[in-house]
Amino acid sequence: MHIICYITTKDKDEAKKICKALLQEKLIACANIFPIESLYEWENALCEETEYAIVAKTIQENFTKIENTVKHLHSYEIPCIVAYPLCNGNQDFLSWITTTVKN
Repeated sequence: MHIICYITTKDKDEAKKICKALLQEKLIACANIFPIESLYEWENALCEETEYAIVAKTIQENFTKIENTVKHLHSYEIPCIVAYPLCNGNQDFLSWITTTVKN
């Protein structure tokens, strides 16, 4: 199954470092990085921060390795690392993901 991994980071440099590591390990086929505004509760305080979101395309079989790699490289105590299934898509693009990544 193809999935989208959504990961948030403290800044663009951290996002790029994580993406490059995941690409080098062939755990993802590609990634997009977006600036985002995040509001959340942490240690009983309301926080408002600028973060960067990674949207990475891959396969379900790689999720555990992706999670481990991101945790190792990430600066947050509890980083956001979640995945969403890709229900539909351009079959040529999905095939490219499958042939680009390893599991």
